[in-house]
Order: sequence, then structure tokens, then C-alpha cells
Amino acid sequence: MTGFALGADQEEWCGHLRALAAGRLRTLAREGEPGRVNRPLLAALGEEGLLDRVFTSGALDLCLLRESLAYGCTEAETALALQGLGAYPVLRAGSAAQRERWLPEVRAGRAVAAFALSEPGAGSDAAALTLAAVPDDRAGAGGAGGTAGGTGAGTGGGAGRGGWRLSGEKCWISNAPEADFYTVFARTGEGPGAKGVTAFLVPAARPGLSGEPLDMLSPHPIGTLSFDGVPVGPQDLLGEPGRGFRVAMDTLNLFRPSVGAFAVGMARAALDATLAYTAGRTAFGATLSDLQAVGHRVAEMATRTEAARLLVYAAAAAHDSGAPDLPRRAAMAKLLATETAQYVVDHAVQLHGAVALRRGHLLEHLYREVRAPRIYEGASEVQRTIIARELYAQVAAR
Repeated sequence: MTGFALGADQEEWCGHLRALAAGRLRTLAREGEPGRVNRPLLAALGEEGLLDRVFTSGALDLCLLRESLAYGCTEAETALALQGLGAYPVLRAGSAAQRERWLPEVRAGRAVAAFALSEPGAGSDAAALTLAAVPDDRAGAGGAGGTAGGTGAGTGGGAGRGGWRLSGEKCWISNAPEADFYTVFARTGEGPGAKGVTAFLVPAARPGLSGEPLDMLSPHPIGTLSFDGVPVGPQDLLGEPGRGFRVAMDTLNLFRPSVGAFAVGMARAALDATLAYTAGRTAFGATLSDLQAVGHRVAEMATRTEAARLLVYAAAAAHDSGAPDLPRRAAMAKLLATETAQYVVDHAVQLHGAVALRRGHLLEHLYREVRAPRIYEGASEVQRTIIARELYAQVAAR
């Protein structure tokens, strides 16, 4: 890629993904039940090798993958992204036994992963987590277990080693309560705020773990989790005690730009639908495209979409090059792309009129999908806080 213009191979790959999403994957998505994990869709993503790409590609390729899938099938894009979000901490911070046990199943689409960070009182302020990990020597001996899906044995416990009991709640957790395992962030208390958070890999079959689905605006599965003295041991740690917040932030720094790519994919789909509709729709004795008000609005939609796309690619390139200003760039990319997608989809609906409000219309679907990305993985207000903090840190450093 030169100057953020895609090469021929990248363009060809993106075209293949858009066709796959609009064909096989969209068919499987339509056969699924809204608000439930679509396991046949996940299996297809595994068969196509796309889940494996989440763990073997750089940030730029991940963005191209998410943008292209979102253009043709938002359900496929979300299913893929949630697998990555839930399992990426295992790739980066998990033990050899954890990676060997879970990652092949995730890549094949046989095991469902989930990222359990948010709580009823700790959404945007992730450092304010209250899920308690209370030391309990007995938990270390019986910590690990297999999945509800029966895809294999757990990592195994070690008698005599100290463990913890998890008590509290998680909320707004994608893929809950149907996931086979959860990356869980709990307070072990090594220090105040973020310094006292530890990451654990918790199989869904662990005693004391339960959950309930939530009926949400967007169609992907999301729910609550309840931890009633759930046992975890040293073999369940993802990284070191007290270092879990870094595990979470490393994951979010990768996935925030690609959330922007998801948003760009939706914006491009809405824009293309609007161009086709306004070029053929007659009103007031002319096509809509001949009306200056319509042309100017479409021009604004296209310009904002292109600006968001370039910022997302720039943030992804910063991640792949190890740039020190990645947090700022990732926050900017997510902020602009998600806010832009909301603008573009909203104006696309307006230009289509009542037809876009009919259940099953592409824009009706996108209108429900586009709102959530401005909130999850750090709301727009959080992204602005990150950007401002990073900018003033540069001033202080100078």
C-alpha cells in the first residue's frame, strides 16, 4: 500500500470477501436467529479461513477483512470480530496449554469466545471494575474445566496451588451467555484502579457461572454474566496477576481501528445504495440526482466516508509499525469512523424516504446496526478523552 491506496492484490481480496459476504455468508446469516450465536455462520467463517486470518494478519489486513465483510453481511463481520476480541488475549497472554486447547477450536469456528470486561457500573471506565477475585487455595485445585459444547478437557488444575473465587456481575457481554469460554477481567487488588486488575480464561462450564441474554437494538448476541464463587486457578491466568488491564488495552488498541473499519464498511454500503437509488428515482420532474440538495448531501457523505477510511488505514499502519502514538491514532480512527457511519446511514435513510424504514431493507438493517459501535469498545466520549490526554502528554513532554 502506497499513500493508503490499496494494491491490486488487496483490491482483489476485498472484492472476493464482499462477494462471499453477499452470497454464502448472508444466506447463513438470514437463517440464524437474531440475538443468538449463529454457529453455522461461525463454522463457515472457519472453513473459509477467515477466522484464522484474525490471528495471523496485521491490523491493516484485519481492517480490510472487517470492512469488506461489513459491506456485504454485518452479521458475518460481527461474528468474526467477536471471536477475535474474545480470543486475542489468549493468543497474546495465554499459556502454551491455553493456546493449544482453545485457539484451534476458535479458528475453526467450533468454540465461541467472548470478551468479558464491562460491568453494570463499569462500562466506559474499565479501570473501575468491581468483579472480585478473592484468594482461595481450594480454587487452585479444581479450577479448570471443559466447555459446555464438549470440545475437550480443560487445562487441568494443580492441587496445592493458590487460586481465587470470582464473585460479581458482567454486563453487555457480546456472545454471552452462549460462549464456550470467556476472557474475564477481575479485581485481584495488587494496586488501585487499573493496577489491581487480572485477566482470566474461564470456560463456560465452570461451576457458579451463569448468564442471561439481553434484548438489544442490534441483532448480535449480548447478555449478562453472574459469577457466584467461580473457581479459577493459576492455570487460568492470562498473563500475570495485576497486569490484566494491559491485556485488555493491547486487545482494544488492535480492535478499535478495526471497529472503525466495520463502520466504514457500513457507510460504504449505505453510500452505494444511495447513489443507485437517487440515480434512478424520479421526483418533481427529474431524477433525485439532478437536485442540487441531493447531490451536495451525497458529496458530503462520500467525502466523510473517504476521510474515515483513510484514518482507519493510517491507524492500522501505525499499529503494524509499532508507532508510539498508537492509542491516539486508534482512538481517532474509531471516533471518526463510527460517527461518520452514523451520519451516512442516517442521511441515506432520509434520501430513500419511507422505503428505507421497511423491515428487511438494507438501510433499516444498517440503521439498527450502526448505533452500537459509537458506544462499545470505548464510547465516542472516551475516545475524545484519550485523544486529548495523549495530545497534552506530548505538550508536557516537550
